Amino acid sequence: MMQYILTTKDLCKNFKGQAANQNISISVEQNSVYGLLGPNGAGKSTLLKILTGMLVPTSGEIYFEGRPWSRKSLMDIGALIESPPIYENLTARENLKVRTLLYGLPDSRMDEVLHTVGLTNTGKKKAGHFSMGMKQRLGIAMALLNHPKLLILDEPTNGLDPIGIEELRELIRSFPAQGITVILSSHILSEVQHIANHIGIVANGRLWYEDKIDAEGDLEELFMEVVRKAGVQNA
Repeated sequence: MMQYILTTKDLCKNFKGQAANQNISISVEQNSVYGLLGPNGAGKSTLLKILTGMLVPTSGEIYFEGRPWSRKSLMDIGALIESPPIYENLTARENLKVRTLLYGLPDSRMDEVLHTVGLTNTGKKKAGHFSMGMKQRLGIAMALLNHPKLLILDEPTNGLDPIGIEELRELIRSFPAQGITVILSSHILSEVQHIANHIGIVANGRLWYEDKIDAEGDLEELFMEVVRKAGVQNA
């Protein structure tokens, strides 16, 4: 029987009378990578900010592990939304130390997540001198500190070069085997096709498609068909 770690029902978010999300109902299977696709301005980031408690929905329901979502659910959710929240004058380890103190975690947890994201050898190098890919990996390390069951990543490959994209792709692929479900937002179709098990396509604030990804199918053709159906301009 399929188990879902997170589901939403008719989730809506309005800003000054304008609907950013309209009746979105998604189902995210446990220990999978769920790719959330959509054109720019489709409402992807708004949805992820609701799931991480950064925004309050106007209406609708969220369930985490079969129970109504609450602020306590955030103890089991890690997130990297927009830019990594790093202190550029601190090292990778010092950045993590700030959060381990907040969470009451042992220093050994810093070593574990640095190993996971491949940043064990950065030493005294300040985060401000990191490449964009290293900053993204440090942001993911920070999101992993509290042993999350669900990791939410919003456009994590933005600004990365091909090597950084490949490294991050392999890292994300490794998470389900560690018991971590991933929701990955992107408008880069090729990246999602390489990483995700399931996809949801959002356009004009609504979810228009959700299913397992077809590794042999033409994701670009499917995406364009869906967004045209949604009435997206210039699709």
